[in-house]
Amino acid sequence: MLPIQGPFRHYAQKKPRFAPYFWLLLFLLRLFVLLLRNLVIEGKREMACLHDHSCEEHDCSSDWSLYKHIDLPKVSALNEAVPGSVKSVFKAWEQRLNSNGEHLESNEGDPELLVYIPFTSDVKIKSISIIGGADGTSPSKMRVFINRDGIDFSDVQGMQAIQEWDLVENFQGVLEYQTRYSKFQNVASITLHFPDSFGGDTTKIEYIGFKGEATQLKRDVVATIVYELRPNPSDHKTKAEGGGFSHVE
Repeated sequence: MLPIQGPFRHYAQKKPRFAPYFWLLLFLLRLFVLLLRNLVIEGKREMACLHDHSCEEHDCSSDWSLYKHIDLPKVSALNEAVPGSVKSVFKAWEQRLNSNGEHLESNEGDPELLVYIPFTSDVKIKSISIIGGADGTSPSKMRVFINRDGIDFSDVQGMQAIQEWDLVENFQGVLEYQTRYSKFQNVASITLHFPDSFGGDTTKIEYIGFKGEATQLKRDVVATIVYELRPNPSDHKTKAEGGGFSHVE
């Protein structure tokens, strides 16, 4: 092979200089893909937490369940097929898969449900767990309202939920939906709106659970304190015209 002559011979004799930069660029590209993947995973974890870990080492055990702080006699639901059946879906965390045939179900042909849950003390809610029915009857969406007593379907249609989730079918109770924790402080009551199911004629719910913390002050104690702080007119007297005292009305 004849040597290259002319003005290009210097370029031909030089080795390619882009090779080191190529490997550096490839390394940076792989690093970027890895970081992007981690961001996507973390984003999904914000929505839901899968129980693929030991609950003894995490805060998903019954110690964090708010079941014992639910004011069960005052729990209610709108559009339930069997009146009072909503109370059966609240149970201890360890019993979440034991339905015994009891469940909450909407009326036939109308899958919308509205569930009101008051607590016996103010709570901080970290996550919510929903176990739905089979054959497309699990709720497909959940909207949450906090400390809004007495609302109905017409109210929630025009109200901004404090948070909402697109749900997945969760038959084994291994999935929990993480809340925006800073917005779920001092919760006296929570209302869950389930607009629709996964195509079923009804919406069926087997279990509803909350994880978080409760304050030490009970709701009835708070009411008593507020009442005592209000002035009682009969306890205050003013001097009336002509002497003596009269009660403040």
